[in-house]
Amino acid sequence: MQRKNYFLKHKKHRNGFAMIMAITVIVIVATILAIGLSMTAVTAKRTTNLFLYEQAILLSKSATEYALLKISQNKPCSVTSINMKKDPFNDDDDNGIFDINITMKYVYKGNVCSDSNNQYINITTDEQNGSVLMDVSISVTDDTVSSEPIRYFRRTMQKL
Repeated sequence: MQRKNYFLKHKKHRNGFAMIMAITVIVIVATILAIGLSMTAVTAKRTTNLFLYEQAILLSKSATEYALLKISQNKPCSVTSINMKKDPFNDDDDNGIFDINITMKYVYKGNVCSDSNNQYINITTDEQNGSVLMDVSISVTDDTVSSEPIRYFRRTMQKL
């Protein structure tokens, strides 16, 4: 009978239980850290994409104003498209991350423009005479900045 009591008094059972609890705590902490790291990476990517999309919206408004300036500097219906690359933080246009394409259709009453490139719409009302329909397309061309394609399209009718 003493041998049975000897096994009960030994402390090997406590050491095994403490090791199981330590492994369980390490697994739980590692899982929480892995989830946190994953969420941080997704949040950084989402923030970058949102920032680039907001920049594209602002660039489309600026491109519309730039196109109106170019139209006012030239003869009627002479400017039909503008293509450029732009970096909002650097004036170097050769290495821009945004590709800006502007196409224009003019709206006039009568034969003001020659309809050579199908960029002219003939109307009969005086209210729309002297307008331009602008399609502005902004896209991110640099793959190192964003892994997903970012594109913004804006169509406006501007009075000349």
